[in-house]
Amino acid sequence: MSAGWDPLPSRPEAPGATRGATLLAVDLGLRSGLAEYGRDGRLRSYRSTNFGKPERLKRAIGGILDGIEGLARIVVEGDRRLAERWQKEAVRRGVPVVRVTPETWREALLGRLPPAEDAKGIADVLARKVIDWSGCARPTSLRHDAAEAILIGLWGVVDAGWLDAPPRL
Repeated sequence: MSAGWDPLPSRPEAPGATRGATLLAVDLGLRSGLAEYGRDGRLRSYRSTNFGKPERLKRAIGGILDGIEGLARIVVEGDRRLAERWQKEAVRRGVPVVRVTPETWREALLGRLPPAEDAKGIADVLARKVIDWSGCARPTSLRHDAAEAILIGLWGVVDAGWLDAPPRL
């Protein structure tokens, strides 16, 4: 793998892709990371949101999804019970949901599984590279849940066929 990020061609009419133009990636938790990607495979926006309580999260999901134009796919990683809440709302809207394990996206993006104690730091570094590669505003600080949502989303756009492969490191 090279040291920089190389732009890769997108596949707008990729097999299995839906008509929408946005993928939402969620690192699940009461503090969740959210990342939106466009059909070109590039990050559009990212944030960390603290819901505080499961009830607040449940009430917020619909509003979050309402605010995303052309939602085509949701990729989630984390707590199964929280994933079910996202899935229920997505099914109601006809939007497919993909659940991914941290091991799956980490191995796909890194080519190996980092030691657990290094995973969050590596996610921060890689997420910042994705932010730069995508042309998004650089954060002054980047919470680990937002960083992981960015990488979950990058895995998701490759899985959806929106990019042929992740940008090379």
